[in-house]
Amino acid sequence: MNKLRRRSTINLVKELDAFPKVPESYVETSAFGGTVSLIVFILMALLTISEFFVYQDSWMKYEYEVDTDFTSKLKIKIDITVAMKCSRVGADVLDVAGAVIASKELKYDAVSDFKPSKKMWYQILHQIQNRLREEHSLQDVLFKSALKGYFSGPVPQNDSTSNSQNACRIHGKIFVNKVAGNFHIILGKPIDTIRGHAHFASLIKNEAALNFSHRIDNLSFGNDVPGHINPLDGTEKITLEQNMLFQYFITVVPTKLHTSGVSVNMHQFSVTEQERVVSNEKGSHGVSGIFIKYKLSPLMVRVTEEHMPFSVFLVRLCGIIGGIFSTSGNFHRFIGYFVDIVCCHFRLGADQSQEVSHY
Repeated sequence: MNKLRRRSTINLVKELDAFPKVPESYVETSAFGGTVSLIVFILMALLTISEFFVYQDSWMKYEYEVDTDFTSKLKIKIDITVAMKCSRVGADVLDVAGAVIASKELKYDAVSDFKPSKKMWYQILHQIQNRLREEHSLQDVLFKSALKGYFSGPVPQNDSTSNSQNACRIHGKIFVNKVAGNFHIILGKPIDTIRGHAHFASLIKNEAALNFSHRIDNLSFGNDVPGHINPLDGTEKITLEQNMLFQYFITVVPTKLHTSGVSVNMHQFSVTEQERVVSNEKGSHGVSGIFIKYKLSPLMVRVTEEHMPFSVFLVRLCGIIGGIFSTSGNFHRFIGYFVDIVCCHFRLGADQSQEVSHY
């Protein structure tokens, strides 16, 4: 009885078989079928390799949320070279709350005559900056590669062989409130008066010969991220005009970056540039100098590096293999039916011609 029950169970399971086996004696091979099979195997191998590279790669996911941190200080790192002597210029920050960060936290180093940079790094940096303006997706590559140390910041130029020290390198770190502010480099040293903030420039002679040509080696907000390229890094402004006003309008966006190798809080920023000659006679009023006006975005960007899960990779791989098998099988059957129809048509035509000849 037990054997009968086992046999009946096995027979029942056999009837549920969705993959019936065809005896080899009923299978007919052909050169066309072998060619199709070879193409199918090559195509599956190529698509599998391609899918594996997709699985190994990662992409950046951007999410937006409200920035609730208003009490902490924001660090600004500055490294700017101006084509004027250090005794003639002064730099500081004035924010909308009335707080003044004096230039005591900044260092003034006399350097050789200011001249345009010809170093290879600045040329490469300018190319990257131009590509970033045209193609935003390049920022994803920089996020993933910069944190691995593939890029390094430009080295400030200082030609020690020159005796003349007619340019000034202003660099250092300052900590400001997280409100809109104005960092400026103008004629005269900053002083505090009863009426407010001012720059003492009355004792500086030859004011008409002001040249605010400058190079920004580095301008960053927040924590340092090794290799991260900021929009103004390597920017050069060369002018022969006197009393030029250079303005940079910056929007700072807090960013939390999370990748497989690092997690850091940083700040990105976008910038709009404007420059003009200050001439009261022509109606172009203002103060000549370099003005960097910044404001903070109320939104924070969360950038996360994501990878394809292994389960998704397996499902996509099975879909590729199964889809190719199914499509190739249908294609092979369609070609076979078409060939049979054409052959039958020619055979019928040949048989009819033979019958006519017999008559």
